[in-house]
Amino acid sequence: MAKEDRGFASMDRAKQREIASKGGKAAHQKGTAHEWTSEEARDAGRKGGLASHKRRREQMMTGSGAAMEDSGSEMGDERMESFDNRSGGPSTSGE
Repeated sequence: MAKEDRGFASMDRAKQREIASKGGKAAHQKGTAHEWTSEEARDAGRKGGLASHKRRREQMMTGSGAAMEDSGSEMGDERMESFDNRSGGPSTSGE
C-alpha cells in the first residue's frame, strides 16, 4: 500500500464527513464535546478577524501600502480606518 493511499486525507470528502460526523455525535453522547457559548464564539471570531488583518494593518502603518495609495484607491484607506476604530486599534487617520 502506497503512503499516499493511507489516512483520513486520502479519503473522498463524503467518507471524511461521515466519519467526522460519527465522532462528533459520539462526543456529544459521551458529554465531552465542547459547546461554544455566545461569548466564546464572539471572542474567537474577533481574534480570527484581528489575526487575518494584522499584516494589512502593519503595512498601512509602515507605509508599505504605498502601492494601494498610488493606485488611486481611497476606499481601502476608509475601510482600514473603520476597522481600526471598531477594534480599538490605532487609527490610520492620524488622530
